[in-house]
Amino acid sequence: MSYVPDDDHYEEAASLRAALRLFLRHSETITRRHGLSPRHHELLLMIRASEGEQSTVSELVDLLQLTQSTVTELVQRAEDAGLLARRQSQQDGRVVHLTLTEEGASRLEQAVAELGPERERLLALVRPADAVGN
Repeated sequence: MSYVPDDDHYEEAASLRAALRLFLRHSETITRRHGLSPRHHELLLMIRASEGEQSTVSELVDLLQLTQSTVTELVQRAEDAGLLARRQSQQDGRVVHLTLTEEGASRLEQAVAELGPERERLLALVRPADAVGN
């Protein structure tokens, strides 16, 4: 059976894409205001949201859907900027954990707080009405 979208599906798809673009544009403006590039914002957000507020390059490759070399370079630039720190795993010396520095955590917190209303508007579009606020 073939799926044929109707006019409502196109309108919903267009509304969602427009809302995503608007969110990304506002997100970029806000994160830059707090001294973060959009990629650094995503990187720090993924680390902060990870279990134990730490991550590895391999985990970030999956989360960010970027290549290993791109994530490694991004991590190096973030470390050079004082936004994150590397710490060798106590359980496995081959593993390096990435954590936010105080500076990185502070900038991320400010950006996430300021993005709150934008995030809620976007989430209201993608969540069922009864799930908003849960």
